[in-house]
Amino acid sequence: MLDERKWDLCKYRMQQARESLNASKIMLQNEMIKDAINRSYYAVFYALKAVLAIEEKDFRRHKDVVAHFNKMYVATGKFPREFGRLIAKLQQLREKSDYDDFFIVSIEKAHQQTKSAENTITEVEKYLRNLKQKKDLDEHPFL
Repeated sequence: MLDERKWDLCKYRMQQARESLNASKIMLQNEMIKDAINRSYYAVFYALKAVLAIEEKDFRRHKDVVAHFNKMYVATGKFPREFGRLIAKLQQLREKSDYDDFFIVSIEKAHQQTKSAENTITEVEKYLRNLKQKKDLDEHPFL
C-alpha cells in the first residue's frame, strides 16, 4: 500500500474513533448508558485499528486486533502497560453491556468508560503525530 494511502486510512479510522466518542458523550447526556458504553469501546477499537493501518495490518476479529496491538505496542513499551489493561476493561464492559440480559451499569461507570476512551484516543493521536513527524523528517532531513 502506498504510504499516503496508509495515512489516509489511519486518518479515516481516527475520524471514526472521534465520531464514536462524540456519540458516546451524546448518549450519556441522554442517559442511554448501554449505547454509550458500546460507542466508547468502539472509539478505542477504531483508534487501535488506525495504528495498525500504518503497518498494513488488519484483522476481522476484535480479539485479534487487541492481541496484536498489545503484543506489538504495549509489550514493547510504545504504549504503557496500563493501556493494555484499560483496553481489556473497556472490551469486557462493552461485551457485558451488549450481550448480558439485565446487565446494569451506573451512569458514573459509563462516564468513566467514556473518559477512559477519550484519554486513550488522545494518547493514540500523540503517538501517530510523533510517528508522522519522525517519518517526515526521515524522508526530508534537510527541511
